[in-house]
Amino acid sequence: MNRTNSPPEAVSKTLGNRPPELPGVPGVSVVVINWNTRDMTLDCLASVFEHTRDVSVEVIVVDNASTDGSAQAIAQRFPQVTLIANRENRGFAAANNQAMRQARGRYWLLLNSDTLVLDAVIAASARYLDEHADVGAMGCRVLNDDRTVQLTCSRYPTLANLLLLTSGLWKLNRPRWLGRYAYKHWQRDSERDVDTVSGCYLMARRQACEQVGLFDEAFFFFGEETDWCRRFREAGWRVAFSPVGEIVHYGSVSARKLNHRRDIMLTQAMVRLHRKHAGVAAALAAYVLLMGFNLSRMIFWQLTRLTGSPRAKERARHFTQVVAHARECWAEKG
Repeated sequence: MNRTNSPPEAVSKTLGNRPPELPGVPGVSVVVINWNTRDMTLDCLASVFEHTRDVSVEVIVVDNASTDGSAQAIAQRFPQVTLIANRENRGFAAANNQAMRQARGRYWLLLNSDTLVLDAVIAASARYLDEHADVGAMGCRVLNDDRTVQLTCSRYPTLANLLLLTSGLWKLNRPRWLGRYAYKHWQRDSERDVDTVSGCYLMARRQACEQVGLFDEAFFFFGEETDWCRRFREAGWRVAFSPVGEIVHYGSVSARKLNHRRDIMLTQAMVRLHRKHAGVAAALAAYVLLMGFNLSRMIFWQLTRLTGSPRAKERARHFTQVVAHARECWAEKG
């Protein structure tokens, strides 16, 4: 990646702290990807329109070939939305790219369909980017449905961080550095630079996106925002978190529908990240580490199922399927 350019400084000189609103150009393009989450998507969109009175927005929804009547329901209830109805599930990265190629806003907000926007968080996020011209992407405070804080944002999943995750050491409270990957001891109550902003709410600056490019579509469902944030940082842009407001995130509703396919794609995404940014040897190390974890989980749950626990039987089947697809978990060069 060529780092000789200085995009943040250039943007600051041309735009100042608050870019002017151009006639017909929305301040924020809100992008929502839907796959069989009709009711949640409708609630998400309702919350967006309810809480964007202080900022001009356009909303683009991409439906990835849902079979629950999502596209029809969205078109009927929200005719002001730009709806892209795919005939096949193109994946999260490709669907976002479809929307971003049509987005006209100064800022692009990627928002999960299983979220609710609270108060004026979208307008506050846009103001934050107005005032911080060197920030390419930012995230806000995210809550669980019980209003506890969700540990969004993370460090880059280096081999060392993957080891902490797969070993379970990150769950220990001492020493504190064991929780570094998820910034475990930070309550998301202060501004800070982060390696990766969670894709459930990621607002990016259009100029930064035009420089680094859109999502890498080799990532079908996981890893795309991690790769994107790394590319922002390598290009000289800050990736930041700021508690400017809150959303509620119900958490991986679409992903849960994938069952064992979720872990297969997640493993492949982590391997792909290492292959893309660190080479084949690092990818192989990540593969061995992650498949070792999946194998250990399979053995544990196969033994636990002898107790007759229904959950143990389900988890044993889950990880047996993941291990059975070990070859698929390896990421070919994208």
